[in-house]
Amino acid sequence: MKNSVSLGILLTSVAYMAFTFHDAIIKILTSSIPVWQILFFRSLTILLGCLAYGRGRLARQVMTSPIIKPMIARSLLLLCAWLSYYSAASRLQLAEVTTLYYAAPVVGTVLAWLVLKEEVTPARWLAVGVGFVGVLIACNPVGLAISWPVYLALQAAVLWAAAMVLLRKTSLHEKTVVQLAVSNIFFLAMTGVAVLYTWKTPDVTQLTLLIAIGVVAGAAQFALFEGMRLAPVSVLAPFEYTSLVWAFLLGYLIWADIPTLNVVAGAAMILGAGLIIIVSERLRRRITA
Repeated sequence: MKNSVSLGILLTSVAYMAFTFHDAIIKILTSSIPVWQILFFRSLTILLGCLAYGRGRLARQVMTSPIIKPMIARSLLLLCAWLSYYSAASRLQLAEVTTLYYAAPVVGTVLAWLVLKEEVTPARWLAVGVGFVGVLIACNPVGLAISWPVYLALQAAVLWAAAMVLLRKTSLHEKTVVQLAVSNIFFLAMTGVAVLYTWKTPDVTQLTLLIAIGVVAGAAQFALFEGMRLAPVSVLAPFEYTSLVWAFLLGYLIWADIPTLNVVAGAAMILGAGLIIIVSERLRRRITA
């Protein structure tokens, strides 16, 4: 890639694709393994990978990091976002919770403008808006009323957006592998308590899938953290919508869910939002060159 913004876009897109595969494996496992145990194995696998790479040096870097508190705060935001999302998802239809949760890129762009003082160009606002309309068309939520689960889904979106803004700040001051280690030490501690009460011994197939979740999630987190380090939040926000396209594709390949016309139209708008960012950023570089 010729510049850091383009590489950031590529890494972020890969990250959201990997997160979709990660969610698909979790969907397969949740019928037999508790969610807390899945998250515990995921964090354990990622942390072991980090330690295998960084060894004793990584442990020293984690303990002496000057931004350990912001990284823990970000991890807390992510944990609360996931708990809110899973709680909402258990009470709402998939289309409803997906649409509400995808308010996150909109909130993230606003926070990037207010908190990080990023310059949000008209093209970036347009891309976020087009992507969100695409989600509305694809998910087609009907009869959605204000309720506690709806609030939880919106809360998850706001918390995720805030975590991404904080990730952008911390990624500029600390190595990605250190951030991965801190996040997963925190998640390991939080989920470890719940696992003591919900443990179910996995068979060989389940254990393989649990490890696979950790590997995929580790790759996704690394790509996301690196992407946020290389490009502004307002540029990357619309690319979160691309995970919906992958979700529909995996739904078709794994569960034979056939996408309807509104899904195809919504996916086209989501991809169009990404193209708006790519083209506008290239034009911007040419003008400033």
